[in-house]
Amino acid sequence: MDTVPGEETIPLLGNKTTGIDKPEIEIVSRENGAMARICGRIDIDSSPALRAQLLTALQAPGCNVVSVDVSAVTHIDSSGVATLIEALRIARSHNADLRLIGLQGRLLGLFQSTGILSLFNGNTWADSESGSKAV
Repeated sequence: MDTVPGEETIPLLGNKTTGIDKPEIEIVSRENGAMARICGRIDIDSSPALRAQLLTALQAPGCNVVSVDVSAVTHIDSSGVATLIEALRIARSHNADLRLIGLQGRLLGLFQSTGILSLFNGNTWADSESGSKAV
């Protein structure tokens, strides 16, 4: 997870972790918001830290959008889903947008079958930076 010159990385869980069961989360500040990249599991153990960092990003001055790249998420439990929904609610209360990028496979199926996908704007568009679908 490399940063672009002029962007600031905000560490979430300290040092990068290894192994599929431990999350790696990085938030990069941008001119009008932030990009959060999540690798690994979003579960009851990692979701409080994710919530805290998303809240910090959403409350930053001039934040209009926080994009959350979930393309490398290997597992999400109900607390992880609740954290993303809460972050969406907080974003809306700050007149900001929370976008999910990289939904695919089982994670996309989960969000579609539960109706959660419709909460995140209910439509998809191509993300200009990665070419993946943003929701």
